[in-house]
Amino acid sequence: MKKMLTISLIFSLIVITSFIKNSTKKIDEELFSLKENILNLNLELDNVKLEFDYLSSSEKLLSYQNLYFEDKLTLKNINEIEIIDFTKEKILTNDVKIIDSEK
Repeated sequence: MKKMLTISLIFSLIVITSFIKNSTKKIDEELFSLKENILNLNLELDNVKLEFDYLSSSEKLLSYQNLYFEDKLTLKNINEIEIIDFTKEKILTNDVKIIDSEK
């Protein structure tokens, strides 16, 4: 009887250990996936912060224009701006529609 109890105890420990190992492996895979997603999101956040920092004010844009482009940039009227559509075989241009969001 004592031998049977010892064998059943060892067998149950092996089964429990196997179950715990499989559960831990699944959790580890989920953690790895989440860490990868967080890393990608952090990179995207850094890029957006950088873009915001450098393009957030008109004064900065004007200083960059003077610093890098000198007289290469010209002022355009908003009505002269068009959207170019390359989805079809022909190149189509559409006027930009300005929507006042304050209304």
